[in-house]
Amino acid sequence: MNINPSESTAELAQPVCQKFQIDTDLEDGSNSNQILSAIAQLICQSIDLNTILNFTVKELRRQLLSDRVLIYHLDSGDSGTIVAESTIAAGSPLLGMKITDSCFSEKHAERYKRGCMQIVEDIYAAGLHPYQIDFLSSLQVRANLVVPIIFQQELWGLLIAQHCCEPRQWLQTEIDLLKQLATQISIAIQQSELRQQVQHLQTERKLQESEQLVRKITEEIRDYIEIDHVLETAIAELAQLLQVEHCHIELYDTNYTFATIAHEYNTIASVYQGMKRQVADFPKLYQILLQKQPLQFSEVLRDWNPNLVMVTQLACPIFDAETVMGNIWLTKVTQEPFVESEIKLVQQIANQCAIAIRQAKLYQLAQAQVNQLEKLDNLKHEFLRSLSHELRTPITSISLAVQTLEAIINQETLLDTDIVSQLLQILQNECQRESKLINDLLSLTYLEAEAEVLTVIVIDLNSWLPPIVESFREVTICQQQQLFLHLGAELPPLETDITDLERIVTELLSNACKYTPAGESITVAACATEETVEIRISNSGVRIDTSELVRIFDPFYRLPQHHPSRYGGTGLGLALVQKLAKHLKASIKVESTAISTTFTLVLPRAIAP
Repeated sequence: MNINPSESTAELAQPVCQKFQIDTDLEDGSNSNQILSAIAQLICQSIDLNTILNFTVKELRRQLLSDRVLIYHLDSGDSGTIVAESTIAAGSPLLGMKITDSCFSEKHAERYKRGCMQIVEDIYAAGLHPYQIDFLSSLQVRANLVVPIIFQQELWGLLIAQHCCEPRQWLQTEIDLLKQLATQISIAIQQSELRQQVQHLQTERKLQESEQLVRKITEEIRDYIEIDHVLETAIAELAQLLQVEHCHIELYDTNYTFATIAHEYNTIASVYQGMKRQVADFPKLYQILLQKQPLQFSEVLRDWNPNLVMVTQLACPIFDAETVMGNIWLTKVTQEPFVESEIKLVQQIANQCAIAIRQAKLYQLAQAQVNQLEKLDNLKHEFLRSLSHELRTPITSISLAVQTLEAIINQETLLDTDIVSQLLQILQNECQRESKLINDLLSLTYLEAEAEVLTVIVIDLNSWLPPIVESFREVTICQQQQLFLHLGAELPPLETDITDLERIVTELLSNACKYTPAGESITVAACATEETVEIRISNSGVRIDTSELVRIFDPFYRLPQHHPSRYGGTGLGLALVQKLAKHLKASIKVESTAISTTFTLVLPRAIAP
């Protein structure tokens, strides 16, 4: 509300020159002293200024039995606001009314500043200006008592008592009480100013400390790769700066099923480190946090004694553009909430923690990629070394056989047909071995590049598998091995690439025949489950150590007890089996016990039409 009265109405009456002097000898000293004592106590307790002003006008009006008591504060040279009011007068309250009068500073402010008061017992009999009478009567004022409030030798405002129903004779004790209250108000204003200055300095200091903390965490992120060090430093520094009893960081699992306390700072002891909290148990709480919003609330908890204590908790989510990672929790033993500046600081630290976590994950990913590249590089060198050896071995045998054959031909004696026949057999075997090695390498290359196209047909294992197994019968008889075939009941049709499947079974059977000792058995079995068809090839008398099983499908890997010169082969058979199985959307696994070794090919069943 703005009122623009003409000529000096802003002071609510014209001052008269009675000097401001404090007289403690009051006629009714009992109640007056009670008011003064109560206000002094409020000031000592550092109660805020508005509370003191409202208490003053309320108790003063009761003491004076007047209709209205106001405190008018000058905002600038020619305007002011009514900042406190106690009234029983009819009509609208005047609290908050803003009054502007350019004449006030020119005519009356200086006199009030010197301590002059204004005492009007009846506005109609005090010789006031007509405009002033009109203004006061519009406020239902009949008698007016105005005492200046001086702060640091400047006019801060006015303490005003008004009577509305009829004229009133203001007693000297009442005038003196207003003067003393004006002095108390000045003291309260001074204390409020000092408190504001202290708070401002504390705010500035806390702001500087906050900036230093953010800068420190940023430097920690820059200088330390170890994420645990960064997060532990963040919560410890944050807890000490905000003077809270407990601070911790919880991190979500990938599915947001639970949150685990990863780092904790506690003034007593770390008691929650590693604890998990189910997200579903606190839906309202985590719903807000997962929406990237901070959360603050008070609740009653039990302390160590145990006693019930009221605490205030603040949670700020740790997130980046991709995901919410976790939350920073702060707990202080008080009902006072965290202020806006503190919440903003925690959010800043949460943002820095998100950067640190993301940076650590990127570093771990990069490190894993480096390790993988090193592993692949080592595998490549090992593969090339093995390949070079495998390619050179048949060539060496061929070269020796050719040199021997050439030497025999150059002899003038008759050719030894047996030796020539043996040399030719060596040449034929090594050429076949070299050819198979090259073909296996090409097959592995095509399968690795996924260049091979599946030619899927439906086959019946009951009719397809026996001829393949029987083709190895003569070999097993020659090697004094026993060969068995077991077909499960009601084998379903199998939808697969018959060429790849035949190559897998043939390679596994060849491998079994090669390594099964004389007198032992080889068993081929087929069975079905609800979702798969399994083909098992087992050979007894062969045991593979667990440490060797993990490498059994590696290219050119041979068991230590199986020397190449004795068993032959390219060293790519099982690696090719694994690639072919993957190509068929199947899997191959191997198990070995003290008496036998079993390779199991697991194929998906054909989809029913």
